[in-house]
Amino acid sequence: MLVMTGISVGSIVLILFIVLLLLVISSCIKIVPQAQAYVIERLGGYQDTWSVGLHFKLPFIDRVAKKVILKEQVVDFAPQPVITKDNVTMRIDTVVFFQITDSKLFAYGVENPIMAIENLTATTLRNIIGELELDQTLTSREIINAKMRSSLDVATDPWGIKVNRVELKNIIPPAAIQDAMEKQMKAERERRESILRAEGEKKSTVLVAEGKKESAILEAEAEKEAAILRAEAKKEATIREAEGQAEAIRAVQKANAEGIAYIKEVAPDQAVLQIKSLEAFAKAADGKATKIIIPSEIQGLAGMVKAVTEAVKDN
Repeated sequence: MLVMTGISVGSIVLILFIVLLLLVISSCIKIVPQAQAYVIERLGGYQDTWSVGLHFKLPFIDRVAKKVILKEQVVDFAPQPVITKDNVTMRIDTVVFFQITDSKLFAYGVENPIMAIENLTATTLRNIIGELELDQTLTSREIINAKMRSSLDVATDPWGIKVNRVELKNIIPPAAIQDAMEKQMKAERERRESILRAEGEKKSTVLVAEGKKESAILEAEAEKEAAILRAEAKKEATIREAEGQAEAIRAVQKANAEGIAYIKEVAPDQAVLQIKSLEAFAKAADGKATKIIIPSEIQGLAGMVKAVTEAVKDN
């Protein structure tokens, strides 16, 4: 029973020793994650800065003094009272974007880096605003931001901190000035509204006038085109009528020429020609002429025709 008890105690001690050894070994193994750095001290003094990866430290001698975040960080500071050059007290809150570039300087450079940056920001802001009047302060945000970033970057460099950007978040003037500014802004809005309304009415009038002008031009052009079309139609009709008359004259002349040619071809005797001449003069007598001169040959022929006619009547 005693032997078993002694073996059990020894086993327990061995197990405890093994567990303690594993704990010590595991405490000596460190894995540094991305965007971080570990500041290592050995016997109270700075030893090394570990970057991303697997690292081993000596047990009971080395220790991780500080874990540093290397990502860009943002700090929003409460509004700070400042006085302008023309003795106007206002409150301004700022936002600072910074990044740790040297882990050793950050760990040993200043006791409380964030509080140090806040106090430094407030002091720098008071110095810059003290050189500006109220109107300049309200309209010079970019200039103030650039000056503050430059001053803070130089001041925080010994602490291993780089200031990337500084922004004035809010500028809060006194209540009386806020009321005056609101009234001024309201008056400016009303003035712009009046100007826009007047410009709109002017543009509307111009558009109406241009519309009327365009309509009158279109009507004049339409009338002009109609007159041209009427003139061209009349001209075309006159040309067609003249061409018709010319065509008729050509047809009559052609018929006469064909008749003469036909007469020449058949070679009629003297009696037939005299009879045709008599018929032609008979037709001429039916017209409006008051005097007709008949050749002697036709007169003789007419007398002969009359005699024949009388003889026929007696029979």
